[in-house]
Amino acid sequence: MALRSFRGLLTPSSASARVATPIASVSRRHATTKAAPARPSASAASTPAASSPNSSTPTPASTSNPVSSHQDLSEATNGEPGGTTLGENWATSFAGMSVQPFDSRIADVLEAPIKEEDVEIKPDGLLYLPEIKYRRVLNRAFGPGGWGLAPRGETNVGAKIVSREWALVCLGRFVATARGEQEYFDPSGVATASEAAKSNALVRCCKDLGIAHELWTPRWIDNFKSKHCVEVWAENATTGRKRKLWRRKDASPFQYPNKEVRS
Repeated sequence: MALRSFRGLLTPSSASARVATPIASVSRRHATTKAAPARPSASAASTPAASSPNSSTPTPASTSNPVSSHQDLSEATNGEPGGTTLGENWATSFAGMSVQPFDSRIADVLEAPIKEEDVEIKPDGLLYLPEIKYRRVLNRAFGPGGWGLAPRGETNVGAKIVSREWALVCLGRFVATARGEQEYFDPSGVATASEAAKSNALVRCCKDLGIAHELWTPRWIDNFKSKHCVEVWAENATTGRKRKLWRRKDASPFQYPNKEVRS
């Protein structure tokens, strides 16, 4: 087929030269022509050829390197025109920290005075705000999905305590990091303790945003206790030991295992 095509390219004026050419020379010319690929015409170059399912012509390999991992994909797309990044690695990143303050609307929500009816007191006298209240403040400030906790290490499970470090990220910016901890008394309670440790880290991170800052103000604490709390005597039902415990004035009396008694 190549020889027939080659002959078709000869013009009538070159017929005499073809006859005078030795057979060996013609053979060499034919071999050279067969090895060289045919140059496509201008019209063929502008029109893509239709591929046939039974075609034996190999498809040219892609010149781009294959992406074999999450890291490769991030490196391949980061910084390219039209490319996208896969986000920060919040296990180590401090991206956005102190770049600029949040706007005044968000700041007003975060630093708003807490409602006294939301504050609870532990029997040992420590005031606290339930962790769900912190989540609601963050939702009002940044919107659901506008903030999150990212782990910054593995869960550390000790003999009686679980701890893990978490980072608070708001609107794609690093805000704070803290290690949460929680005691447990049975191996089956490790999962529950891990979730409690996460909530503990959230409360600690929220201090950097000014949420419930009153709970770390000694004078405010004293005023709240005198106004809303009472210290009562309670007796342990198992040991019979008596001790003073704190509760809110509007809370129900202690029942079990510590029952309220008169001094």
